[in-house]
Amino acid sequence: MFDRRLIYHFDWVLLVTVLLLAAVGIVNLYSATAGWSYGGGTPIFMKQTIWLGFGLFVAMLVCLFDYRHLQYLAVHAYIVGVGLLVAVAFLGRSTMGATRWINLGFFNIQPSEVIKVVIILLFARLLSKMSVPQGFAIKDLWRPTLWLLVPTLLILKQPDLGTTVMVVLIALTMLVFAGLKRSTVLWLVILSLATGVLGWFGLHDYQRARIRTFLNPEADPLGSGYHIIQSKIAVGSGGIFGKGFLEGTQSQLSFLPERHTDFAFSVFAEEWGLTGSLLLLLLYLFLIAWGLYIARRASDPFGLFLAIGVTAMFFWHIVVNLAMVIGLLPVVGVPLPLFSYGGTSMVTMMIGVGLLMNVSMRRFMF
Repeated sequence: MFDRRLIYHFDWVLLVTVLLLAAVGIVNLYSATAGWSYGGGTPIFMKQTIWLGFGLFVAMLVCLFDYRHLQYLAVHAYIVGVGLLVAVAFLGRSTMGATRWINLGFFNIQPSEVIKVVIILLFARLLSKMSVPQGFAIKDLWRPTLWLLVPTLLILKQPDLGTTVMVVLIALTMLVFAGLKRSTVLWLVILSLATGVLGWFGLHDYQRARIRTFLNPEADPLGSGYHIIQSKIAVGSGGIFGKGFLEGTQSQLSFLPERHTDFAFSVFAEEWGLTGSLLLLLLYLFLIAWGLYIARRASDPFGLFLAIGVTAMFFWHIVVNLAMVIGLLPVVGVPLPLFSYGGTSMVTMMIGVGLLMNVSMRRFMF
């Protein structure tokens, strides 16, 4: 029988916050693509609205069943996710030198986006069953590391450095919340530095160019440094109150590339200035704080780690994208959640929202 307490505990705060962020993103996409000619096709902002509607439907479906059952499906989901990543290598569609999408006819799916949720489910299952009161030693992490290694290597093969970084950061955040010994933290820092140095030689030429551009974008202002220079101009020229809706010169005059995806925030900052940007950041900050609040109130360890993982997914996407568009990090193609255009990204984030709502709604059930 359906428990009426689920309706009473429905998390309207989370839902309203998410829909408000998505609505602002759709309005921003309308401005970012106002001068585009679609030749009778569907405008970008309308496509994003459709994806939001579908994502909301999926999020509501996720809320219908008890999230505790997901821990028994985590390994199966992992196998399917890895299978999709393998399928990309053989059936994937290549764009701009990267093979990341599978064409399903009526839409393209990006398995590397879906694997983020899969890793959250799997690590929530693993960490909820591994009890180490003194904190994890480096030898205790061999199993999570093996589970993580397979999808990250497959994603790097596509190549997709940005998504690889996101998956690793999500997993590391969940491990930190689970508890690590100081010696483990030290080892992880050493291993990360060593991986970064050795990984340089395994990067593609365009990925190395992005890092060089990050260090000195003015060295090639019309080539590899063009994106970040135009983005910083757009953000800075917004001033305190912005230039106004549809009045951003960098976006409306097409100086700013990828303004509907990676640099959607740059368009917003130019048109709404520091004031609008701070309000948007406060909304994101509230979303992260509410996710942690849900985790703290979770009724079981699996729910706690599930909420932590989803919150980490949102947090790192926000931090990396914003740092990327203002030149604090290299451009690695990480979208701003619920804001940048992307169907698979939107649905993935809404699945995360559904999981958060699921944990929140069932906090009273033991």
